Amino acid sequence: MRPSKRAADELRKVTLERAVSRYAEGSCLVSFGETKVLCTASLEERGPPWLRGSGKGWVTAEYSMLPRATHERTRREVNSGKPSGRTQEIQRLIGRSLRAATNLPAIGERQITVDCDVIQADGGTRTAAITGAWVALHDCFAWMRGRSIISIDPLREHVAAISCGIHKGTPVLDLDFAEDSAAETDANFVITGSGGLVEIQGTAEGAPFSEVQFLELLRLAKGGVEQLVALQKQVIA
Repeated sequence: MRPSKRAADELRKVTLERAVSRYAEGSCLVSFGETKVLCTASLEERGPPWLRGSGKGWVTAEYSMLPRATHERTRREVNSGKPSGRTQEIQRLIGRSLRAATNLPAIGERQITVDCDVIQADGGTRTAAITGAWVALHDCFAWMRGRSIISIDPLREHVAAISCGIHKGTPVLDLDFAEDSAAETDANFVITGSGGLVEIQGTAEGAPFSEVQFLELLRLAKGGVEQLVALQKQVIA
């Protein structure tokens, strides 16, 4: 039995609340159980310098965790002078995931920055951030179309992410902190609405996992992302 009493293939309760920020062009408060992330998408009229003259736009992301998102207060990274290696890795992952679903030339020479701020952490913050960031980005593009800044929707498809792992010998979906901290294997899957694999991160914390176990984790992840994409479609309808 899982600590949360969920079935092996059962997600935590997931919610996506749109338009939670008054000033951002797009925003979404995403919850995966007790993990809560505020995602805001901001339009910048200038793209990055290396794309100047290309006619192509850019989507990037920043990720941070509020000091009391965890059981004990953590120091703000701004006070240390630079983001940690973990933070840099996660925000690059979010950016890659969003760009995989975006027609960048359709943006024009502009940049969308999606900020993902973890309000409360209970495992799976990066996967929740990607899932909510897609909704914020969708609404930013809708805002731009409504003002004739762009003529077509740059989003080619949905993208969402979910964690899987092997906990006490059993492959399970959507790990919370209690499972994540004790899992023998931990993996994150970023998958598009059409089933394309954007990125897979998997680590054996103890004994190596087998190909059979990996395929079971992939099966669980695909089923979880199907549910997340269905929820995305429902909230933007």
